[in-house]
Amino acid sequence: MVIVVILLALAFLAVLAVILLRRAGGGRFPWLQFYMKGREAGFVFREINLLRRVAIENKLDNPTALFWSMKQLDRALKGTIIRYRARSQEQDPEYNHLLGKLFELRKRVEFDQPKYKVGIKSSRKLTPKQSLRIMLPGLGPFSAIVVENLNRYMAVSRPQGPKLPDGFSWKNQKVGVYLWRAEDAGYFFQTKILEDFIDRQYPIVHMAHSEAMVRTQKRSSLRVDTDLPAELFPLKSIDAASDKPEESRGLRCRITDISEGGAAIMIGGQARVGLPV
Repeated sequence: MVIVVILLALAFLAVLAVILLRRAGGGRFPWLQFYMKGREAGFVFREINLLRRVAIENKLDNPTALFWSMKQLDRALKGTIIRYRARSQEQDPEYNHLLGKLFELRKRVEFDQPKYKVGIKSSRKLTPKQSLRIMLPGLGPFSAIVVENLNRYMAVSRPQGPKLPDGFSWKNQKVGVYLWRAEDAGYFFQTKILEDFIDRQYPIVHMAHSEAMVRTQKRSSLRVDTDLPAELFPLKSIDAASDKPEESRGLRCRITDISEGGAAIMIGGQARVGLPV
């Protein structure tokens, strides 16, 4: 008898949960399916609850798209920001918490895309204009770019860097190559220079392909391209940093991209690695 009562209670709770989920967002949208899709996509219950709330507030036609579509998430973020600003609630702790969670979810959805997970194994996949950092044994780095990627080899601009002995030829040199592939990760591979055309006054070398590229660093935060004028102020020590506005002029530079973890700055060789700013 006790077992029957328990089974009836469980059945009642299940029916009640279905009814509540269907009514949670109003209308006829199957919210039970929404929760199931969310679980299949790897989201936990509190994350699904948050996205359901956002879907309802933004009146999305297909709320399940929030689990995979950056376009829908961007639309939801924009709608949420506009709505809170219209109510002058930008400083509301609840709003900032909600916005922070939405940005976390958006980053997660973007990093779930194959381009961030799969990567490449072969140098044949590199595209023209890809920047390379080339190391000789005990010497480097040298900078170069991919000029043309052919089936038998890569044509690469003649590496520029530390001074080399007169008459030096890149031909048959074994090198290590580092690169950062846009929207992906860092890579390293070892290869050999097949030809050096310095005697013909062609500023290129031919580099052998590698089928064993190592993915060395995965991106941990989203990066956005920018083109912003800025000023950089060198410091004697990072302890000298403060929030006070600088009265003197800094070094003119441009911010070329920015992310949660930092920014990339073009400054024409006026800064060095480890410089406090």
